[in-house]
Amino acid sequence: MSEEIKESAIREESGAKRLYATLLEIGPLVLFFIVNGQKNIYWGTAAFMAATVIAVPCYRWLERRWPVMPLVGGFFILVFGGLTLWLQDETFIKLKPTIVNCLFGLILAGGLAFGRPLLKPIFGAAFRLTDTGWRQLTVRWCLFFFVLAAINEVFWRGFSTETWIASKMFVSFPATLVFAFLQVPLLRRHWDGPNNPFARES
Repeated sequence: MSEEIKESAIREESGAKRLYATLLEIGPLVLFFIVNGQKNIYWGTAAFMAATVIAVPCYRWLERRWPVMPLVGGFFILVFGGLTLWLQDETFIKLKPTIVNCLFGLILAGGLAFGRPLLKPIFGAAFRLTDTGWRQLTVRWCLFFFVLAAINEVFWRGFSTETWIASKMFVSFPATLVFAFLQVPLLRRHWDGPNNPFARES
């Protein structure tokens, strides 16, 4: 019985962490969306940057380490957001998702080319997968990052600024959540060891 209670507590903690991480991810986007609607994209960019500065240390507190992807994403938000405000040119903040997603995709592809699925050192503390599982998961996320970059290119080049901002909230972010959810069968199938948090309840 004690093992069942312990396993249940671990699952609850993991679920709570995923919820908080999702809120940290969507919070700056929501603020960007709201402030842009009330003011303009430059005010929205400034709010986005400020929220990111707050969110990244919160990731550190949540994960008990500096998470690589939010840290890199936050760096580029500050750089491209700063250029947007300094030059008063919204092109920079619009390009940021394309560049960051392509960068992540290329890094993962490079690791795969050298036989190193780089998601393992990033998420190895949270997931225990077989080598095959890490490789398949890395391939999927590598391709998905390029899909996100393509979506961003379509919306910022082909639509208004307001539609592009809305696409972050209502296209890219939901697509990421759905894609992550669709990886659960892979995580369940390739979990390495007991206490699989993705196992179906018997």
